[in-house]
Amino acid sequence: MNCEIKTIILGGSSGNCYLIKSHIGFVLIDTGGKSKRKKLEKELEKAGCNSENFHLIILTHGDYDHSGNCAYLKEKYGVKVAMHIRDERMMRYGRAIKYKRKSKSFIKYLFLLFIKINQFKPDFNIDEGFSLSCYGINARVIHLPGHSRGSIGILTDDGDLFCGDLFTNIKKPEINKIMENELDAKTSINKLKNYLIDKIYPGHGKPFPLNYLS
Repeated sequence: MNCEIKTIILGGSSGNCYLIKSHIGFVLIDTGGKSKRKKLEKELEKAGCNSENFHLIILTHGDYDHSGNCAYLKEKYGVKVAMHIRDERMMRYGRAIKYKRKSKSFIKYLFLLFIKINQFKPDFNIDEGFSLSCYGINARVIHLPGHSRGSIGILTDDGDLFCGDLFTNIKKPEINKIMENELDAKTSINKLKNYLIDKIYPGHGKPFPLNYLS
């Protein structure tokens, strides 16, 4: 791919961010939650991100722990934001999270209902097959509904899959237990069998080889 991948694990309830540097500039996959904003900013500054070379933010889905810093970064850097249209309403209306059928904690779910994110309008929508070649990255978008209707993954030609919250690696690599639609999730996982995937970059936890999945 001739690109550098920087994994930014913010920790806590915040989702991971992945910064990809090409010969053209930077693309950030997800932005984490607002509580970890200072840590994210330090990592971006350390990498050399600025308003001239920071070209795109891709949201794998709309949940607050992945999109919480998006409006802020968009204003600070003038960076464009792209996501799937099926999760766009969450950004337009500041909804922090959508209903997930398998939530580990109902109390936590009720708490999340009151979390608000800064509203913003994505610059454009991306869907199955969208290429990142214009950003100097040999990768494309795969629509992977399940965790949310608008969940997407980004697959590089080298076999690196940035999967959002389809998989996690908190205690071990596994399929995310929190899904909006379990049938869609199973379909998405089966769909991945059609691709050559070497390494998974999950929304939470450390990256892992695909064959580590139990």
